[in-house]
Amino acid sequence: MTGLAKSNDRSTGRKKIAYFHDEDVGAFDYHSAHPMKPYRLAVTHSLIESYGLTGHMDVFRPRRASRLDFARYHTSEYVNFLSIVNNGELPYVGKDLVPLHKFFNISEDCPVFKGIFDYCAIYAGGSLEASRLLNSGSHNIAINWSGGLHHAKKDQASGFCYVNDIVLAILELLRYHQRVLYIDIDVHHGDGVQDAFYNCDRVMTVSLHRYGSDFFPQTGHLNEIGRDDGKYYSINVPLRSGITDDNYFNLAFKPVIDRVMSVFQPSVIVLQCGADSLAGDKLGPFSLTIKGHGRCVEYVKAFHLPLLVLGGGGYTVSNVARCWTYETALLVGKQLPAMLPDTEYREVFGSDISLIPVMSKKDDLNTLTYLDSVVRSVHERLRNLAHAPSVQMSESPESLPGEEEVAVEEEAFRSSTPESFEY
Repeated sequence: MTGLAKSNDRSTGRKKIAYFHDEDVGAFDYHSAHPMKPYRLAVTHSLIESYGLTGHMDVFRPRRASRLDFARYHTSEYVNFLSIVNNGELPYVGKDLVPLHKFFNISEDCPVFKGIFDYCAIYAGGSLEASRLLNSGSHNIAINWSGGLHHAKKDQASGFCYVNDIVLAILELLRYHQRVLYIDIDVHHGDGVQDAFYNCDRVMTVSLHRYGSDFFPQTGHLNEIGRDDGKYYSINVPLRSGITDDNYFNLAFKPVIDRVMSVFQPSVIVLQCGADSLAGDKLGPFSLTIKGHGRCVEYVKAFHLPLLVLGGGGYTVSNVARCWTYETALLVGKQLPAMLPDTEYREVFGSDISLIPVMSKKDDLNTLTYLDSVVRSVHERLRNLAHAPSVQMSESPESLPGEEEVAVEEEAFRSSTPESFEY
């Protein structure tokens, strides 16, 4: 990690909040018409800097993740593929180009673009370094807005996500923590993270999301509860379109998180703050305001546990930048002026320079009866966990879930090069 900001914590020589940012992350481009715009991260960082928030955090440019880092979860074949297509071109097999769908779910949603591996290395590197910093105990909160890409699967891309930095971060946290709680407030179900820990009782995944057969990724039903050792450790809160601040927080988020904290008793929390749950998002049908979204962040912070805060979805760039800047201020305990400061991205915000803009809302289709039934069902399942799981831990565990497979994959990497990639 490089670029440590000047500290003002007299007792430890460090501030208690770490912020990870690589200035290169905003320069990547899926393609001009794609809804995922990495430049939203540059806009967010510029706003955070202009508000003076970086002066209240330790700022790091993280080490980029490597192929071996990726292989702690993803298959060697998939990681090898990502490294090959970093030039933005699909490889050929014989004379004909293999159909796109055969390339690890490469599609219009998940295209190959120039620098794709570098992009993954940046955002995953930030989440890994943030987790290591939390493990060291030097900081209480670590922020990586470029992370939170929760749809990526072990062996394929999904939902604009290529490498699942959240899974990698949680695996790192499991080296020093008995129980990790993952909370996802993105409008889309956190399916990739749930899949990774579906059989595990040391990670509880909690996702509040829009659910329906017509809404990506068509998963996250109330009855997806985990399997084997992980049964009842996957918590899903399926919501309908248009949910507002009060209903979201008071009738869904708070009652679920309170019970989860009481039963699971985590020692560290990972919070994915997808901003596509805001009103007016180009892809999301919820009606949350920036303050309503931030209220969830503030509530989780108040548990005073080590906290990893990540980005995620968000497709109305101006509101993504506002939201994550506002939440950075909440995390450092600073109140921001109501009007945006001048930045190099002033044109992104148009004529509305308010930090908390008025947002157009959809009709809330979540009735009180429906929300009550969902929460009661979640509470009923949590009763099956009589107490927090007891886990025997050593300071440096010799292995983690899946590490035997990773060892095999690492050996394969040592004996192969990208040029030897075959189907």
